[in-house]
Amino acid sequence: MKKERHSEILKIISENEISTQEELLSMLENAGYSTTQATVSRDIKDLGLVKQMNKNGVYCYAKNYPDTEEFLSKFNAIFSHSVISADYAGNITVFKCYNGMAQAACAAFDNMKWEGLVGTLAGDDTFFALCRTEQLAKELADSVTKLLK
Repeated sequence: MKKERHSEILKIISENEISTQEELLSMLENAGYSTTQATVSRDIKDLGLVKQMNKNGVYCYAKNYPDTEEFLSKFNAIFSHSVISADYAGNITVFKCYNGMAQAACAAFDNMKWEGLVGTLAGDDTFFALCRTEQLAKELADSVTKLLK
């Protein structure tokens, strides 16, 4: 049901100027999805929706599609200046960073939407990435290690 609702939300915002959660909730109900404002709020966060000014000068919900080349360039820059090493144990990948840089590196990492990532936790000089499987944690550590070279 969640996937279908998310799909409907993306359809609604692409076809309509939706500037409030209440408008989105109403449109969802018209489409046959009975839900709550709290659920719509979580859906907006899950889908990465942002309010952007449209051609009519109205701020409306839209899917945030970053410029891929620029986004990857920024990610690489943050990592190359922040992360020292990556390793894994079980299904957790551990990233060692320069002192004070783990939160910035973790934020950039979160925005990359790595496959199989459950969540992250950042400290001052280390951040952890919880993966769904040990194999995914190993692949992530290997990918980041290659990126750092």
